[in-house]
Amino acid sequence: MCRAGACTTLVPMITVEQLSKHYGTYTAVDGVSFRAEPGLVTGFLGPNGAGKSTTMRMMTGLTPASAGHSTILGLPYQELPNPGRHVGVLLDASAQHPGRTGREVLRLGAMMMGLPRQRVEEMLEVVGLSGREGDRRVGNYSLGMRQRLGIAHALLGDPQVLILDEPANGLDPAGIHWMRGLLKGFAERGGTVLLSSHLLHEIEVIADHLVVIGRGVIVADGSKVDLLRGVGTLVRGPDAGALARSLDVAGLSYTATPDNAYVVDASSEQIAEATATYAVVVTELRAADGAGLEAMFLQLTSDDAREKVTT
Repeated sequence: MCRAGACTTLVPMITVEQLSKHYGTYTAVDGVSFRAEPGLVTGFLGPNGAGKSTTMRMMTGLTPASAGHSTILGLPYQELPNPGRHVGVLLDASAQHPGRTGREVLRLGAMMMGLPRQRVEEMLEVVGLSGREGDRRVGNYSLGMRQRLGIAHALLGDPQVLILDEPANGLDPAGIHWMRGLLKGFAERGGTVLLSSHLLHEIEVIADHLVVIGRGVIVADGSKVDLLRGVGTLVRGPDAGALARSLDVAGLSYTATPDNAYVVDASSEQIAEATATYAVVVTELRAADGAGLEAMFLQLTSDDAREKVTT
């Protein structure tokens, strides 16, 4: 990370190799492997229950892995000296002690990391909880305020790596905009960000690299630009049913989007031929890049999307 005009060599900051977690006969995470690099925001995506949080808990030593391993800055998290000075972690904002004030929560963290008290005030200012807000008890905080406090705690030790699970949960639009700028700035200074979220639009805006998990396995891993380029072709018409039937008859696979269009795994010429055969009116036909992350997410996490895709 670049500090005081000096930049360290850019090396993989987070490496996950064949991580698995079994609960009896149930496999929550199955051979997950990926890397998060410095200078990038890596979005970690998947439906509820896909294994995102379990993977992050294994990475940070909170849940023992059944198989595989992970390293941060070249070491397992448990072996990092004073880990809060190297890795900022936010996995559950609701886990903060409700009887303490926000300022007290950060002061305890600063004491454990050997940080000066002034660092607490700096972080409260950064996340917008300075003054009276810092003296309120956490039990009286809104979810968004708890998220801000959690982010402040993650940044407290001036780490090189951030691992954040759903940090935008509970933030209002202004708070999401603030968080977006904060994390982008952190990455631009050479830091590594691994960000889990179900807010697909926010991930699409902020992430440079995407790792998608479905049913415990990685189904996509690549740059945002490359993955979205491969989504397919978007087609829309006034009669969605007739459009779907023409695609079915032509044997073209597709995924419906929430706004009644289809993302088709075929070229625009193939779609045009299929719809023309049955005189189906088409009002939009284009490469699906602009259909965005939601369309890609729906395709890759569908029930039959089990093969790993690496771009």
